[in-house]
Amino acid sequence: MRVDILTCLPKLLESPFAHSILKRAIDRNLLNLHIHDLRDYSLDKHKKVDDYAYGGAAGMVLAIPPIASCINQLKEKVAYQEIIYMAPDGELLTQQLANQLSMQENLLILCGHYKGVDERVRQHFVTRAISIGDYVLSGGELAAAVLVDAIVRLLPGVLSDETSALTDSFQDNLVAPPVYTRPYNFQGMCVPDILLSGNEKAIREWEYQTAIERTKQLRPELYNKFNTDVE
Repeated sequence: MRVDILTCLPKLLESPFAHSILKRAIDRNLLNLHIHDLRDYSLDKHKKVDDYAYGGAAGMVLAIPPIASCINQLKEKVAYQEIIYMAPDGELLTQQLANQLSMQENLLILCGHYKGVDERVRQHFVTRAISIGDYVLSGGELAAAVLVDAIVRLLPGVLSDETSALTDSFQDNLVAPPVYTRPYNFQGMCVPDILLSGNEKAIREWEYQTAIERTKQLRPELYNKFNTDVE
């Protein structure tokens, strides 16, 4: 998979992709990552990429010329299935959306900053706006890293155990069941005996029923969705 990220603060993205699973994906050539500094596409002598908003609204806005220049140049070389803008008012990132995007070959992600981007960018270039939650960050860089992490960990070969992603929370509208490791008994707190029984079928059923009860308790809105799906 190829992912291009457009940002005015590329250094914010250095650390997330230099460690752990995302680094492994890059090292294994499973993720072809390109981070583009919007200032490289600015025609301003000071490499300025923002300007004041028309109408006198407070805050600065990322201007359309450098964004359009960057996107147009990239589109000459790459056929993108989605051009994504990270925005608080976008559709909420879910596991199902991550699953869908993981099936694509080329994604382009635009990081907003300040008060966002000129609306014409969204109207003429962006195919999808995505939010990671109902709150506001200083910019879209961290949100973009979250999105890429959610997508890339689903690619075959990225995780050491590929079945692990299939049992993650939200894959079937349930949170994950509790997990335990050694020691069996820690200060009187013991691992459920079913997990040591060796009965694979019984363990899977216990995990499923526990996931249902945990979802009902911790995420009732998700449980209602699950309940509707199985009816």
